[in-house]
Amino acid sequence: MAELRHSGERGRGAPGSSPLKREDAAAASPFVSSSSVATSDRDLDRDKDPHRATSAFLLSLPPPLRSLLSLEDPRSPSASFSYRVLIAFLSFTFFVLLLSIPSIWKHLNEPYICKKEGITLHCPPTKEPPSLWENPYAAATSWKPCAERRPNEISDVPSENDTSGYIFIHAEGGLNQQRIAICNAVAVAKIINATLILPVLKQDQIWKDQTKFEDIFDVDHFINYLKDDVRIVRDIPHWFTEKTELFTSIKRTVKNIPKYASAQFYIDNVLPRVKEKKIMSLKPFVDRLGYDNVPTEINRLRCRVNYHALKFLPDIDEMADKLAARMRNRTGGLNPYMALHLRFEKGMVGLSFCDFVGTREEKAMMATYRQKEWPRRYKNGSHLWQLALQKRKEGRCPLEPGEVAVILRAMGYPRETQIYVASGQVYGGKNRMAPLRNMFPNLVTKEELASKEEIDHFRKHVTSLAALDFLVCLKSDVFVMTHGGNFAKLIIGARRYMGHRLKSIKPDKGVMSKTFGDPYMGWASFVEDVAITHQTRTGLPEETFPNYDLWENPLTPCMCRA
Repeated sequence: MAELRHSGERGRGAPGSSPLKREDAAAASPFVSSSSVATSDRDLDRDKDPHRATSAFLLSLPPPLRSLLSLEDPRSPSASFSYRVLIAFLSFTFFVLLLSIPSIWKHLNEPYICKKEGITLHCPPTKEPPSLWENPYAAATSWKPCAERRPNEISDVPSENDTSGYIFIHAEGGLNQQRIAICNAVAVAKIINATLILPVLKQDQIWKDQTKFEDIFDVDHFINYLKDDVRIVRDIPHWFTEKTELFTSIKRTVKNIPKYASAQFYIDNVLPRVKEKKIMSLKPFVDRLGYDNVPTEINRLRCRVNYHALKFLPDIDEMADKLAARMRNRTGGLNPYMALHLRFEKGMVGLSFCDFVGTREEKAMMATYRQKEWPRRYKNGSHLWQLALQKRKEGRCPLEPGEVAVILRAMGYPRETQIYVASGQVYGGKNRMAPLRNMFPNLVTKEELASKEEIDHFRKHVTSLAALDFLVCLKSDVFVMTHGGNFAKLIIGARRYMGHRLKSIKPDKGVMSKTFGDPYMGWASFVEDVAITHQTRTGLPEETFPNYDLWENPLTPCMCRA
């Protein structure tokens, strides 16, 4: 800047310079006075001077900027103060930026949501919200269970000889699928005014279990509780001689019952055959009764069966109470506990046809497994990658244990949280479970809570072990499901029916899949998204809608205003 000032002084008054040269120098000098510029403006044509617009813009700048750009002498009174202010401001800004460099560098290098080291996940700490262990909206709800038979209701059950006949079903699948089938069987018997023969729990092809109804449920309580609703007998009548062929005889079986059939379908198609043959079996009987197309009292009856008539045997109830008490006292003091239904078994992973990160050997074994179990869906496997991406976007893939860990930490659950895991053998074994177990080390199963002698007592019936998981999850302070299924539906529905303060978390897998796939999302943004997305997914009773699932949301007609 000093050199520029000296050259300007030589241009204005250097000896030996001609008047013409001085005039040219004055016109070109950046330090020329405003009066000289005005004179020049009168002498020059604006349209013929290409530098005129630029000069006007530069001269319109504030004094400090003109000083900084050497357009005005900073020693002049008009620029000196502003110049010092500008220098001070720029110095302060530079100092602030200098101090912010470590924070900016850390933010730019922040790990994607959580940092992974081998099989361990490290997530930043999250503040625990006040509603961590109970439903934040419980006080605003005013619903109570009302599926029990009212005292003033008169029994309309006819005598045994006055019923339309007998119906018989095989309750197929696992414990919870069997439970739904039993509830539906009672409802159908009521619809067609028939006598129900105690359902048989069919041997499951996966579990290879041969549990009988009386091995898991209290039969006396079941029959006595429903005596004013439906006539139920323990066995096929003695006068019927075709007992062994009842379920296989074409003449004695009603087939092709559509899914979610209406009450009118049973009246039109099943009732005449029951009246004709006196004893009929219904096959198949999974989800063969709808929700919206049956009378309100029939839906209430199904809730009555599910929540009041179906009771597990006393030894199952007692063992479940012990396990729940041990969960709350594992640290020597009374603590709440979370129950996690982790659906990530090999069968579920295979059936989902979703893609999960794993070793090359795991992927090859899963491809072989899928091709063997579902050859028509697998085809040649070329279409599965696009299908897997689409299913994940739509939230139809099971959550991995590591994804569950990140979601729970984002919700505010600390490392010390006591977690009871209800699950089969997790696909991927210890390596797949490691991120969840490392983040929440107080994670146990029933086998770890109970002694070998206690568990062996229930091993003779696999359904009994499932019943223990069911009750411990039902009694938990918080229940978390990771994928759909009858187990999770029945647990959430029962907790809604029992009381609003029992918190049940149903992760929004569609939103979470988009979040996990965002490479630019930091931890703070992720925590905010999780909180907003799940603030209304805590298991409160919800107003019903067409085709709603009665087992997951029993609000109407099984619950009433308080």
